[in-house]
Amino acid sequence: MSINAVEELGYMDEEEEGEIEEFEFLNGGGNGDEQDDEYAQLIRITDTSAEEARRGKDIQGIPWDRLQITRDEYRKTRIKTYKNYENFPNSSELLEKTCKQVEKGSNYYDFRYNSRAVSPCILHFQLRNLIWATSKHDVYFISDTSVFHFSSLSRKVTEVLNFSGQITPIEKYTGNLAGGFFGLNVTTFAVNEVLLVAGGFHGELICKSLERRGVSFCTRTTFEENSITNAIDIYKDFRGGTRIMVSNNDCGVREFDVERFQLLNHFRFPWSVNHTSISPDRKLVTVVGDDRDGLLVDSQSGKVISTLTGHLDYSFASSWHPNNLYFATGNQDKSCRVWDIRNLSSSLSTLKGNIGAIRSVQFSSDGRFLFFAEAADFVHVYDAEVNYERRQEIDFFGEISGISIGEDELFVGVWDRVYASLLSYRRQRVYDYLDLV
Repeated sequence: MSINAVEELGYMDEEEEGEIEEFEFLNGGGNGDEQDDEYAQLIRITDTSAEEARRGKDIQGIPWDRLQITRDEYRKTRIKTYKNYENFPNSSELLEKTCKQVEKGSNYYDFRYNSRAVSPCILHFQLRNLIWATSKHDVYFISDTSVFHFSSLSRKVTEVLNFSGQITPIEKYTGNLAGGFFGLNVTTFAVNEVLLVAGGFHGELICKSLERRGVSFCTRTTFEENSITNAIDIYKDFRGGTRIMVSNNDCGVREFDVERFQLLNHFRFPWSVNHTSISPDRKLVTVVGDDRDGLLVDSQSGKVISTLTGHLDYSFASSWHPNNLYFATGNQDKSCRVWDIRNLSSSLSTLKGNIGAIRSVQFSSDGRFLFFAEAADFVHVYDAEVNYERRQEIDFFGEISGISIGEDELFVGVWDRVYASLLSYRRQRVYDYLDLV
């Protein structure tokens, strides 16, 4: 992944990637003060409920009826003008013929609400695992220099950890940096029910218990110059203990135990590692990064079991199906590939995005659906039970900071200077009931 922060910020600004245009009003005219007042009314922070959406309100609150362009017209313009970041030019065009053509139109998840009290941000333009839901009511996200918690019950946002000042660990572990860090620039994070883990641009790793105050552990995983923390995975081992797997730009993958925060394994690869995911049986790990090919490796030894050939650019996402037979990878060539471990000579399916790199990939907990998010505007929901022949396309405007899948919920973080928000969807069931909580 890119290590040049100036390049990164310049790309986002120069290409205006993710920023919804400041549309002109339909009525026009008026003096400056009147126009300012009207603009303020147009962008005022208002949430959107499912009922309001059914009555015709835009799910993001964009007032299309008062603008000089329709939603459909802007969508067409956006598709034509959006610039996808590629390390290999035209990789997505070269892939076009090999992708499975699947008509959209299925509907598996219904819109619930859009909360503009949540303002997710993107810390590095290629890293988008920045939304984590630990229950249907609890969502964690990064905004500016802090991790926040959002409750869908109270609709309140609470700061959990601020990285702008001094961060000092309060517990004693071997390898804990007593002095901690000051003004940490976070690149990625992960959360489960009791633990928050964040990584930084220079190999920093911070672990905080959600059940008590303060930070438990701080360390530098590497002192290499190219040491961006690209992804973090929290999972249970064979015995039920909690482990952390950290992917880094220094070509390393490190595994820590959470009980003592000690390094258990350190695997090295020929290229920067952008993402890893461990199989449900904890025996295999997918490793993807700054190479067109990915790897399937042994989780205990780090030995390469198979090379995954097919993508045409760098990959930044991966996820396992709960049956332990399939996994998926997301790539800057605008494709998500599904693989079968029983035959890795080629991918099982190649699924295509619309405008951008596939930067987030997840299977539902029951394996029924495969979700992947593009860099902006689109989240795709594929039905795995029918061999990915049916899909739902969730369509909005803005850069995607991440997606998180619960038992029945889908959360989407949208980054935009005006319309930043959290979109919530709920899975349709064959039965209807009143969800009082």
